[in-house]
Amino acid sequence: MTASGDSEDGHVPDGLDLARTLARVTARSTPSRTSAARRAIERAPRAPGRVSGAHPDDRDPQPLDAALARVVDDHGWQVDLKVASMFARWPELVGAEVGAHSRAESFADGKLVVRTDSTAWATQLKLLAPTLVRRLNEDLGHGTVVVIEVLGPHSPSWKHGSRSVRDGRGPRDTYG
Repeated sequence: MTASGDSEDGHVPDGLDLARTLARVTARSTPSRTSAARRAIERAPRAPGRVSGAHPDDRDPQPLDAALARVVDDHGWQVDLKVASMFARWPELVGAEVGAHSRAESFADGKLVVRTDSTAWATQLKLLAPTLVRRLNEDLGHGTVVVIEVLGPHSPSWKHGSRSVRDGRGPRDTYG
């Protein structure tokens, strides 16, 4: 080599030639992955469900019902979904006639609140409550419904309006 950096054949080793030379020297000095190293990696234990191949595994697209079932199980929403379906299927669960005159209003801690459209139906549902508890628990799971609270129709409120009186008992001369 001369002082100007030229080699004896007149070629300047820079750019692509210099990069190739450095790559060759580096490749010789560092061990490359041999076939034995590759085999050791392939033999390493894999996490369950993380196998690649022709057979289905967890990474494949899943049917929507299976994915939703897994989400429901993970979050513990089974009872909540059953209770929500009870509200939607109330006439089917209690019978068409009872379902026509009552509706489930709320459910919390095993207590189901049912509202009826008349006081006569409220009395009838109070008599049918043990049978309804048994029938609902057959559908929802044992011990889901513990007690049924039956409420009659909403009564009018005399607490609001421009002529209301605090602690007043409401009009007395209109019923009779």
